[in-house]
Amino acid sequence: MQKKKLVLIGNGMAGVRAIEEVLKVSNEAFEITIFGSEPHPNYNRILLSKVLQGDTNVEDITLNDWNWYQENNITLYTGETVTSIDSVKKEVATNSGRVESYDELILATGSLPFILPIPGSDKKGVTAFRDIKDTDEMLQASQQYKKAAVIGGGLLGLEAARGLLNLGMDVSVIHLAPYLMERQLDPTAGKLLQNELEKQGMKFLLEKQTAEIVGDERVEGLSFKDGTFLEADLVVMAVGIKPNVQLAKEAGLNVNRGIVVNDYMQTDIPNIYAVGECAEHRGMVYGLVAPLYEQGKALAKAICGAEKVPYEGSVLSTQLKVSGVEVFSAGDFTEDEEKKAIKVFDEQDGIYKKLVLRGNQIVGAVLFGDSSDGNRLFSMIQKQEDVSDVAKVSILQPSGGNAGESLVASMSADDIICGCNGVTKGTIVEAIQKQGCSSVDEIKACTSASRSCGGCKPLVAEVLQHTLGADFDAAAQKEAICGCTTLSRDEVVEEIKAKGLSHTREVMNVLGWNNEEGCSKCRPALNYYLGMVNPTGYVDERESRFVNERMHANIQKDGTYSVVPRMYGGVTNAEDLRKIADVVDKYEIPLVKVTGGQRLDLFGVKKEDLPSVWEELDMPSGYAYGKSLRTVKTCVGEQFCRFGTQDSMGVGIALEKKFEGLWTPHKVKMAVSACPRSCAESGIKDIGFIGIDGGWEIYVGGNGGTHLRGGDLLYKVKTDEELMDITGAYLQYYRETANYLERTSAWIERMGLSHIQSVLDDAQTRRELNMRMDEALSTYRDPWKEIVESKKTKKELFETVVTS
Repeated sequence: MQKKKLVLIGNGMAGVRAIEEVLKVSNEAFEITIFGSEPHPNYNRILLSKVLQGDTNVEDITLNDWNWYQENNITLYTGETVTSIDSVKKEVATNSGRVESYDELILATGSLPFILPIPGSDKKGVTAFRDIKDTDEMLQASQQYKKAAVIGGGLLGLEAARGLLNLGMDVSVIHLAPYLMERQLDPTAGKLLQNELEKQGMKFLLEKQTAEIVGDERVEGLSFKDGTFLEADLVVMAVGIKPNVQLAKEAGLNVNRGIVVNDYMQTDIPNIYAVGECAEHRGMVYGLVAPLYEQGKALAKAICGAEKVPYEGSVLSTQLKVSGVEVFSAGDFTEDEEKKAIKVFDEQDGIYKKLVLRGNQIVGAVLFGDSSDGNRLFSMIQKQEDVSDVAKVSILQPSGGNAGESLVASMSADDIICGCNGVTKGTIVEAIQKQGCSSVDEIKACTSASRSCGGCKPLVAEVLQHTLGADFDAAAQKEAICGCTTLSRDEVVEEIKAKGLSHTREVMNVLGWNNEEGCSKCRPALNYYLGMVNPTGYVDERESRFVNERMHANIQKDGTYSVVPRMYGGVTNAEDLRKIADVVDKYEIPLVKVTGGQRLDLFGVKKEDLPSVWEELDMPSGYAYGKSLRTVKTCVGEQFCRFGTQDSMGVGIALEKKFEGLWTPHKVKMAVSACPRSCAESGIKDIGFIGIDGGWEIYVGGNGGTHLRGGDLLYKVKTDEELMDITGAYLQYYRETANYLERTSAWIERMGLSHIQSVLDDAQTRRELNMRMDEALSTYRDPWKEIVESKKTKKELFETVVTS
């Protein structure tokens, strides 16, 4: 039977979730093609605020990696936008000139950020907060500018403000309403939230209407309609979104606010469906994750010809943490003549709870400071539960006011545990009883509970404990490396050593992976652990690496790549600069930027040009894309600076040459400063060295991201030889004991500085660690040179692989 052609326009959360549901119903029915305008595979937009915090990247928030598309025989075109739909010929055309036919078409074009139509909104330094591109723009602006204005005091605006505050910017939030998050909170909760955020350093200008964004080419400030002015060199618009319906309009689909659909997500043109933020169902357009996922289930049943289950709309709820403050709201929480409220306010502990009832039926709720009862109240609202026989105020007390009783004990099977993915308590209990799930990670793999924002993990753990009773093993609630296995990182590493395992697939087979193909989280981790355990005998599995490490360059938003050649210690010469200039001219590279790590970054290199660029540069890879040693930043040191006490450039170059190409659990950055003035910012690096009279201070565990962490003093040493010895042993101990993707700042807090010092204090242990480090370093080969010299690799990576 010939497969039908299914085309999805939009590679976001709603559309890809609909495809996942289609694959569950019938994984053989369709030949699937997906078009996405961004250069990335499907990622979790909810977690963009964590990317803004600087210590997470798009790979870490990826929901479906490149391998997932290949494993499910899905053709993915990234960085390519569908520009027209011909519903008669049943074809779509893209901005690259590609024409693709379809039997069934799904529109998941999402929404566009609303940009206020005010003078100056097109100036440099004005951005939305909607995707990775916007996030990157804010991160770059924070390195150069200091005053940020966020227009919009909703959830998105506050997340942007928190991120920019963490990046060291002076942040003011401008909001038209008299209190924050007016769509999710009532005035009392909104004011409480404002008080908490002001304590964190945010500033607020409420009931302010922006008249103009002032500046020449770049924004310099905001003027308001009341005549006041605010200085700003970055403006973030977070005032709302609007359905992206232009393509649908031009195709002749029925469009109101969104693309009008029925209960099966069908449009008014046969064989065309719409799902997500672009769809309008019964007059409603939804912007939260849970309704979009419910829509995907209804669509999948309909498109596969299975027994149809109509989507009948959603009662909205929001349960989240805003800058560490717990907030929940659901339903209709505004009281009036027909609806009355019950309120509990603990001013001392900052806890506020409000129920809204229509007669004896709960129709809405707001919780601030303690949202633990949110799921229970949401379930009561959804079921339109009659509470006429209950003391109303007791509903606002956990488990009806019975102290010590488990919250989940009072929840029914159809109560929602994971709001993002619509997973009920009953579904989780069934996974425990019938599929043998005994950990949060296993529940996530089986049911998708906690897969999106992760906020329900404590409640999932509570369901486990309540269901398993005496069989619940708290010690077994270790963090598995992913949902494909119950094994922790330490257990996997020990099994690799004990059984002499040598390939990722062998590990998965021998250790009984639930998913025999693994996933995007475990495959790169296993690849790292195998190489760490047996560096000289292990052959790196390119297909198990993230795309940047596979391609040995950083993919950019437009599908081009950036190239960072190695400049040891940040020192260069005329010959290398001429090479770079010649390559930039020859390959029409649009941007060359000096990085924070004292390197030159060449942006906009076409994928097919990468091998030629590397060959003509004839410089080693700077590993700017890798979980590896990135750069060693240096000051000019005693050779030129009148304050310098040590040869910082010489030591920096020696460090970078010794540890070049070293694969580590996460990226590692170093800096060497010749005196305590620390001009190379040594105090906030993974490893930092500060010259003092008669030697060096070595600092570890620093992090210059949004979660700023000053480095801890590890040792004082007298000689460069001691410095290298301690550094090698420290790095190897980190390599051998850290979880994959665990930064040194998190690792050192988990392990404890005193423990690490006690390990390194032993001279024999240091020697053994350095021996294993030297073994790992002996395998280094410059990847750019290897690719240039291998016709096979060049063909596989740069001629046949489609990533854009």
